[in-house]
Amino acid sequence: MELGIMLPQTTLPPALEAPPWEVEADPAALAEVARAAEAAGFRYLCAPEHVALPLAREGTRGARYYDPFTTLGYLAAVTERIRLVTYVLVLAYHHPLEVVKRLGTLDRLSGGRVDVGVGVGSLEEEFALLGAPFEGRGAQADDALRAITAASGERVASYSGTHYDYRDYLVDPGLRPGTPTWIGGRSRRSLVRAVEFADIWSPFGLLAKQAIAVFDEPRVRDAVQRHGRTPALVYYASGERLDPLGDPDRSTTLLDILRKAGARGLVVHPMSTSPAHYADQLHALAELAARG
Repeated sequence: MELGIMLPQTTLPPALEAPPWEVEADPAALAEVARAAEAAGFRYLCAPEHVALPLAREGTRGARYYDPFTTLGYLAAVTERIRLVTYVLVLAYHHPLEVVKRLGTLDRLSGGRVDVGVGVGSLEEEFALLGAPFEGRGAQADDALRAITAASGERVASYSGTHYDYRDYLVDPGLRPGTPTWIGGRSRRSLVRAVEFADIWSPFGLLAKQAIAVFDEPRVRDAVQRHGRTPALVYYASGERLDPLGDPDRSTTLLDILRKAGARGLVVHPMSTSPAHYADQLHALAELAARG
């Protein structure tokens, strides 16, 4: 089972009641956590994206989101092996070639450790603020994914689609062909999008058994049959903080559910009281995962 963390300090989900150290931590603490995850054998460091959130949404969406490009660039310099995942970029907020250039640069500087995690987005006020169309965002995201795929491995990018159209633009560095792609979301459509375009579906806001059940829905099965591929499941336990040291049975149960379903991995927010305790929790979870 591949393990990952949603980086502490960089986002403070209201439902998870961030401990004081996360609220107040400095960059050194973030680097300590990233190195601890790597030392524990974790596979992924994940960083989400929001640009600006309405004050009225603070209670449901949170108030803090570090810029994922900058954050992962910083952590690339203090780690050696662990993969760096934008989980997730909102596609409508970026031109496809911006994604290719910025993540291609990070991939080059990190020694090929980038996974491209993207999603459609759902915060209508933020779309309006940034001048991005909210209606039809799914179709725009699909076209963006086609454009990103077309540009990967190409020094000169050209594309003509439903939303993006350009010819003969130099993009260097760019994404390597075959760079792993994640689709985040909680809907059936997000999984169908992953079947069409991605290597991994990583749902949030669903219980593990709910996420697993989506694979059996007729629309998803039809898409799998059409495209001849099934994306891997990397489950994001977004609704709870696991406590592998204090409650190992809960963590073991979740790992067993995912393992039996054939899931590839699990992304977590562990319960912690300090960076050192966070590191201990990561090692404890890695040991529980290794027992399976």
